[in-house]
Amino acid sequence: MVVDGAVGPGGGEPESSDSLRTFGAVTQALREHAGLSREEFADVVRFSKHTVASVELGRRMPDPAFVERAEEALGNTGALRKAAGCLARQPGLAAWFRQWARLEAAAITLYTYECRLIPGLLQTEAYARTLFTEQLPPLDDQQIEVQWAARAERKKLLRNRPNTAFGFILEEHLFRRRTGGVDVTRELLDHVLELAELRNIEIQVMPTERESHAGLAGPIQLLETPDNKWFAYCEGQRGGLLISDPKEVSVLQQRYARMRSQALPLKDSLSLLQRMRGDL
Repeated sequence: MVVDGAVGPGGGEPESSDSLRTFGAVTQALREHAGLSREEFADVVRFSKHTVASVELGRRMPDPAFVERAEEALGNTGALRKAAGCLARQPGLAAWFRQWARLEAAAITLYTYECRLIPGLLQTEAYARTLFTEQLPPLDDQQIEVQWAARAERKKLLRNRPNTAFGFILEEHLFRRRTGGVDVTRELLDHVLELAELRNIEIQVMPTERESHAGLAGPIQLLETPDNKWFAYCEGQRGGLLISDPKEVSVLQQRYARMRSQALPLKDSLSLLQRMRGDL
């Protein structure tokens, strides 16, 4: 089973560990060749000076809009598009998930409905390792470490992007299943409750007993880019689908919006999680 974008046996691809720094160096070299300061370049590409600096120093994955605007501003040589293509090869992430991961890293809004497992951004290390060790076909120790490294890196988004609005709708049974055992579930609940205290994170629980449910067709992920464009992503047993068609994205937005009214309110959701924690 696909585990929130994780790559299975044989699905990894090699990547230079300094690919982000290489992309940043190319960007900086082209900018300086064009005679633009970081401030001037930031104005042209409509990103902050801080973002430009982070990209050039290899500390941040460039948003697709950044790549396109930078290309236009720096002569349309194609160098940045090709360099960005190399960044898509991220170890520990399945090929079909990598484009979504790039969009996710720069999103200003990210909504997730999940009915199979706790989303990767909310997982603890113990919970994630339980999923990796139970994956079929089995992973070896090195593959599991690569998987966890990729998952841990993605998880940083919740704290590193305080201006991004994160919303999660989670089925109640995801916690009651006690994946990994009581200790793992106890730590998971503590972790989720701690994250729920952050201003930019909303967590709602969909109760098990629900007569009306708009999400019966499966998990949904939605995100909004800095350009206010919306994308969706749906994942199954052996692959995932990135959806950019506005009409299809709109359908999923409607379903997610309905689920927000069907799930428990924020306060009641946290109360339920706290009660479950107390029962362990």
